[in-house]
Amino acid sequence: MMPKILVFTQPGCFSCEMLKVYFEAHGMSYDERAISVDLSARVEMLEKLDSNTTPTVVVFSGDQVEVVVGFDPERLDQLLVETPSSDAIVES
Repeated sequence: MMPKILVFTQPGCFSCEMLKVYFEAHGMSYDERAISVDLSARVEMLEKLDSNTTPTVVVFSGDQVEVVVGFDPERLDQLLVETPSSDAIVES
């Protein structure tokens, strides 16, 4: 089952655009909340998620909720990509 992804963004945020490219490259869908036009989204990001950085990504997977602040492709891979690529390093 694919986790639900919620992304807080704002215009002019290069990291937000990189995040969208990442999701597109991985064929992942997400819900986007623009903090510049949605005051409730801004308050949620600042107060509930304790983040003042965009993008802020919330991953809902079953009972687990993970928050990733900023564009962190390595952490997103850990949370979202189920099968490692063939060039991934596997520790034994």
